[in-house]
Amino acid sequence: MSDLFAPPAAAAPLAEQLRPRRIEDVVGQSHLVGPGKPLRLAVESGQPHSMILWGPPGTGKTTLARLLARSFDAEFIALSAVFSGVKDIRAAVEQAQATLARSGRRTILFVDEVHRFNKAQQDAFLPYVEQGVVTFIGATTENPSFEVNSALLSRAAVYVLNALSSAELVTLFERARAAALAGLSFSDNARAMVVGAADGDARRLLNMLEVLGAAATAAHRDSVDEAFLEATLARDLRRFDKGGDAFYDQISALHKSVRGSDPDAALYWCCRMLDGGADPMYLARRVIRMAVEDVGLADPRGLQLALDACETFERLGSPEGELAIASAVLYLACAPKSNAAYAAYNSAQEFVRAAGSAPVPVHLRNAPTKLMKALGFGKAYRYAHDEPEAYAAGERYFPEGVAPQRFYRPVPRGLEQKIAEKLEHLRELDRHWRRAHPEAGRRGVEGEHD
Repeated sequence: MSDLFAPPAAAAPLAEQLRPRRIEDVVGQSHLVGPGKPLRLAVESGQPHSMILWGPPGTGKTTLARLLARSFDAEFIALSAVFSGVKDIRAAVEQAQATLARSGRRTILFVDEVHRFNKAQQDAFLPYVEQGVVTFIGATTENPSFEVNSALLSRAAVYVLNALSSAELVTLFERARAAALAGLSFSDNARAMVVGAADGDARRLLNMLEVLGAAATAAHRDSVDEAFLEATLARDLRRFDKGGDAFYDQISALHKSVRGSDPDAALYWCCRMLDGGADPMYLARRVIRMAVEDVGLADPRGLQLALDACETFERLGSPEGELAIASAVLYLACAPKSNAAYAAYNSAQEFVRAAGSAPVPVHLRNAPTKLMKALGFGKAYRYAHDEPEAYAAGERYFPEGVAPQRFYRPVPRGLEQKIAEKLEHLRELDRHWRRAHPEAGRRGVEGEHD
């Protein structure tokens, strides 16, 4: 007899109600579950294998793990790395061992957010994976190359899941509406807004539909338009995991758009990151790096503009200060490009590490005391300002025994084109001076190194 005073059973969330029961019903990830694709072939072979499912939230990682367990008729144990520790891992393994001994059934051990386990916790899986006690399936939103131990990574296939496309989200939208919201109609604009707000995340889409369904029922509505949608749902926050892969992928896209001189794409990625919650000061610092690394001396004003944008944001804050950052992004994207200073710095660093610590030439040494002067420090140094064109032609500035190097090679663009002409003129003065002073070779003055 049922208990009249027992609370009614809570209905499963819409996302759970619509969780696929067959791999053929999965929306999206056709590159993994379509005919002839890896996970479909694994199901058809009946041979489970350890794997890591890497992708953004709401792309079906948990769903696929459950489907694989069902397809292989395997026990399914789920752990969350957020709440679990080594003790929970051991308990899960003991349960898997008991199941194997009792019924011969294999166990799929699913670990959500596996990247949150530390090295010791990840190592705890290894012996049981190797012994075949469990088939390990890890899910992560972070790049497993950085977040998963190499030992565990070498024992698991890595499958990359993609955010759902708009067309795939529309398919899921209609499936959800038919299953749970049959009496509720959506205007075309409202449907497009829901799909756009989901931002490739199936779970987010279903959660929004569930909220809209409940709100429509409470308001005695049988239709959803733009006004009702905006009144019901909080402002959309795009998926943006600060410090995660989406963060670094987007900053990479912004940097490469600036480097590629595409101001429109650069502005798009800048706004995407700001809209997603990126710290504007972090963006400002990256813009400064772009000015130094990719524009450089081809247009030194770029660095000043980037620094000004950073200071402007500090003074004005958001949202007014963000315009200064966007302006700097546009300027740098349109500016002439040069990585000559960046390349020269890297080359000089490598050379210094390889060449060791050669002593400073005597004629370049400081001589603040009588003893130092008596030892010849600074003797024969030629003061450039007293020379023709304020340039001591033929003077040597590298250490004795270290051949002069050419680290900096200006590009033929922007201001660096003028710099290149100036340097070539000075090198011609050097060559003329050496022809006029052949005895300088005895002092160790060598020719220019290319």
